[in-house]
Amino acid sequence: MSPLHFSFYSAFTFSSLGLAFHRTHLISALLCLESMMLSMFIPLSTWSVENMTPSFTLVPILMLAFSACEAGTGLAMLVASSRTHGSDHLHNLNLLQC
Repeated sequence: MSPLHFSFYSAFTFSSLGLAFHRTHLISALLCLESMMLSMFIPLSTWSVENMTPSFTLVPILMLAFSACEAGTGLAMLVASSRTHGSDHLHNLNLLQC
């Protein structure tokens, strides 16, 4: 395994571990999700350049578009929850009360 691949795998692993263990604030969960998407976007974009496959050049762009939509939705949820509940703590949110 090359050091470049190891860094991509470790970035994804650390961001998923951060999502699993540091779920106190909604903003930290959103940052971990964005780092997971970024650690998947960079290898996908370099893989299509290394293999010179023009058919897979659209995949990283679509993934980046979906991650931008996910970030916009997450920030909208953050604003809505901070307005209604007063903070972005995840333990204050209960889906059964909404």
